[in-house]
Amino acid sequence: MLDALPLPHPFDSRVGSTLLRRATRDDADALIALLADDPISAARGDVASDDDRDAYARGLDDILADSSNDLLVVDLDGDVVGTLQLTSIPGMARRGARRLLVEAVRVRSHLRSSGIGSAVMRWVSDVAAPALGAALVQLTSDAARTEAHRFYQRLGYVDSHVGFKYNVPPTSA
Repeated sequence: MLDALPLPHPFDSRVGSTLLRRATRDDADALIALLADDPISAARGDVASDDDRDAYARGLDDILADSSNDLLVVDLDGDVVGTLQLTSIPGMARRGARRLLVEAVRVRSHLRSSGIGSAVMRWVSDVAAPALGAALVQLTSDAARTEAHRFYQRLGYVDSHVGFKYNVPPTSA
């Protein structure tokens, strides 16, 4: 986990007071549900199947055990309604600049446009990045997420790069 992050962090949204905090193993079911609540994630196989629970739990444990990563949740009245993963990446480019990578940003579908996502992303740029010594915050977003692209642009993010992915074929053991 990223020890320098000032957490937990309370903030207000249009639906009430929320708390940004580190995820725990107890949040696994809520995190799985957030992934399945997103149509693009669901199309990739994140459908909240009980058969996949162990794989998700291993992923969560791996993130929380890695000193360069953290998985955060947004808590609204004791209910997990959002999440994001942060990864601190040291680098040589940009004169040795550290980057803060934001991944898997999700807000429960019925709470989108409530101010939760904006507050969390402002915290990332205004609080988390400086706390970690990051000179740059970067993220990728699926090309189909046009509403998310407009959201990030409103927050000052610039679509400056083209991303590429390669799906590694499974190996037989």
